[in-house]
Amino acid sequence: MKMFMLKSFLLAALMFIAVLTGMELANNGIHKMKGYHDPNFQNTISINEDDREFNATSMGTDTSSHDIEAKKKQLEEINGFNFFSSMGKKLSGGLSSASEKLIQLIAK
Repeated sequence: MKMFMLKSFLLAALMFIAVLTGMELANNGIHKMKGYHDPNFQNTISINEDDREFNATSMGTDTSSHDIEAKKKQLEEINGFNFFSSMGKKLSGGLSSASEKLIQLIAK
């Protein structure tokens, strides 16, 4: 059992290092593909967080915490109905109650 856990941990660590190396190589490849150094080169996503404010830039588009609150209010006004979400909630509630009854039946 110890050898299995050790092998699993080493395999997971190796995969993690491989992913990080791949990301670094991809980043270097993007810079090489441009052919020149551009100080205005922007990251895909940058996040700035102050005490009260949250600012994010995604693909050059600024998003602040106020924008997120406005979108949240807009979604609440729409009152959108998600069929799969409601079915998932009902299914999880039914499975939870069935498992509780089964455990109570076994425990008695």
